[in-house]
Amino acid sequence: MKTVFTTGEAAKICKVSQQTIIRCFDNGQLKGFRVPGSRFRRIPRDALYRFMRDNGIPTDALESGKRKVLLVDDDVDLVEMLTKVLEDDGRFEVRVANNGFDAGMMVKEYRPDLIILDVMLPDINGKEVCQRVRSDETLDDVRIICISGMIEDDKISELRDAGANDFLHKPFEIDELINRMCGQLEIETVSTAV
Repeated sequence: MKTVFTTGEAAKICKVSQQTIIRCFDNGQLKGFRVPGSRFRRIPRDALYRFMRDNGIPTDALESGKRKVLLVDDDVDLVEMLTKVLEDDGRFEVRVANNGFDAGMMVKEYRPDLIILDVMLPDINGKEVCQRVRSDETLDDVRIICISGMIEDDKISELRDAGANDFLHKPFEIDELINRMCGQLEIETVSTAV
C-alpha cells in the first residue's frame, strides 16, 4: 500500500485539481514535505487522510487504494464475468448498472474513476450517457470506455466526440480491456500471462 503521494496522485484521489492540492500544501492546510534538493512536494498517507476527512472528501479511495469502476451493461453473463475478474484483480472496486437511468444515478453518487459503458442499452444509447457525464464538470476526471458488438466506425468517432475516451469491440479479450483500463487510469499494467 502506498504511503507517500505526489501532488498529482493526491489530486486524483481527492478528485480536485493539482493546483488545489499545491495551494493547500503551500498554505499549510495539507501537511507534507519537500524532497530534499528539489521543489517536489510529497504528502504522507496519514496527512492526506486527515486533509480529506477535515474537508469532507470521501476517504474510501484512499482507504481501499482501489479504483472505482462503474460497469454499465444489460448482458447479465458479461457483467457477472467482468465483475468477478475485476474484483479478483484486486485493483478495482466494481458497481453495476443495467441501464442508462441507473447509470446516471450511480455516477453522481458513486463517483467512479472509470465507466465501462455498453453503447446499446435498453433505455438510452451510450452516446447520450457520455454527453450527460461530460456535461457535469464535477465528473471531468471520469474516464469512459465504450464497448459494443454492433457499431460502425463512424459511430465510434461520434462516441469520442460525445466524450468517450476509448472504444472496444465485443467480443474482446479481458486482458485487453484491463490494459485499456490501466492506460486510462494511468496505473501499471500487470501481465496475467504465465
